[in-house]
Amino acid sequence: MEVLTSRVLLRTRDPKRLQDFYRHSLSLAVAREYPGGVVFHAGNGLIEVPGHMSDDVGPGGGADAILWLQVRDIEATERELREADVPIVREPVTEPWGLIEMHVRDPDGRAIIVVEIPEEHPLRRDVRGDS
Repeated sequence: MEVLTSRVLLRTRDPKRLQDFYRHSLSLAVAREYPGGVVFHAGNGLIEVPGHMSDDVGPGGGADAILWLQVRDIEATERELREADVPIVREPVTEPWGLIEMHVRDPDGRAIIVVEIPEEHPLRRDVRGDS
């Protein structure tokens, strides 16, 4: 299987509210808009909030996905999110695996893990010269 691109689709009972959250509260850039739906850039991935799937949302409201978003500066991101009135569920914490993670939720209760990879973390190490 050759995958050329991918995206996460977030189904919701209220597409307009969720689209506004990702557009204005999180300030994600729009990759594409179509009647009723919006596709947002999220680093090297895409997040789509389709309006045409709102009738398919189950009793939990569709909040069964977790988004993982890497940022350069988690402290600056925390300030931006607070200014946008995005509820911080968990303050930034350095996890035992070395990543700094903060948890927020979108209007449907979907978990968003905001992550900073510190300079010294192995994920930032250039392994091309390693044997």
